[in-house]
Amino acid sequence: MKVAMLGPIAWRTPPVHYGPWELITSLLTEGLTARGVEVTLFATLDSRTAATLDGVSPTGYEENPEIDGRVWEALHVSHALARSGEFDLVHNHLDWLPLAFSRHCAAPMVTTVHGFSGPSIRPAYQRSSSHFVSISDSDRSPDLSYIGTVYHGIDLSWLPTPSPAAPSSDLICFGRIHPDKGTDLAIEIARRAGRRLVLCGIVQDRDFYESSVQPHIDGDRVTYMGSVGPDQRAKILSAGAALLHPIRFAEPFGLSVVESMACGTPVIAYRKGSMPEVVDPGVTGLLAENMDEAVAAVDAIAEIDRIGCARRARERFSADRMVDDYLAIYRKIVEE
Repeated sequence: MKVAMLGPIAWRTPPVHYGPWELITSLLTEGLTARGVEVTLFATLDSRTAATLDGVSPTGYEENPEIDGRVWEALHVSHALARSGEFDLVHNHLDWLPLAFSRHCAAPMVTTVHGFSGPSIRPAYQRSSSHFVSISDSDRSPDLSYIGTVYHGIDLSWLPTPSPAAPSSDLICFGRIHPDKGTDLAIEIARRAGRRLVLCGIVQDRDFYESSVQPHIDGDRVTYMGSVGPDQRAKILSAGAALLHPIRFAEPFGLSVVESMACGTPVIAYRKGSMPEVVDPGVTGLLAENMDEAVAAVDAIAEIDRIGCARRARERFSADRMVDDYLAIYRKIVEE
């Protein structure tokens, strides 16, 4: 089987720090290549892969202010689709733009819907000839038909062996700093619970950061580590008593949630979006409806077996399982 992996180009694949879509694209590409699938990864030209690399953009547009994302994404898609006749299948991870030209794709297209940025992009999905894969059942649109749901997988090789007891009583909040992610809510939960909080992630909303987050950062009760790479990420996630995920939006999946659980660090998440699918209450974390319940969960989280938490998360969310699921979908599409 020959697969064209059409990746995003906001960041390098795999990303150095932030880039969840690029990370999943990389894990799938490398997993398929290891299984003997002939994969060509269409990504930024500074990407790292064991597959064949092709592309037009020298670096990610979020990493280079001289690159206009609108222009280079269009050039990127055009370049990949011009070669689509060479493949048995094109796997799109680039959101709506390739869908607008899916009828010009010479091979069947499958699109992983990593999340809808807004209702205005729906026409590109509805008019497309692509097959759709959701990353959680909760993130499915009633306007689309799906060939399956595939939960994201993570690379377990870089995760430390979980500790039976929490290395510290600190809480962690890991993700982009934005109102949707509830960074300010995490700060308040930690304050009410009498715990220190470690914040990690890119600042995606500067005004929100300066008004609602930065004033609380004192290097003691609230520490901000910035955007951290894989090595530091694993160390931080495995060291806390719990990961706080008090989201204000319907989270499509939540990679940091799964990574934390696989390190043995349970999660306290608001019951929104995919969280009831991803978190196994009492095993890998606790779900809360509001701040009062989240604060109460901080004390209750110590009852969760961290070894069992890691075991369950690694069973459900390994990269190997993700590759298996996508291979089954590929075979179904190609055989049809």
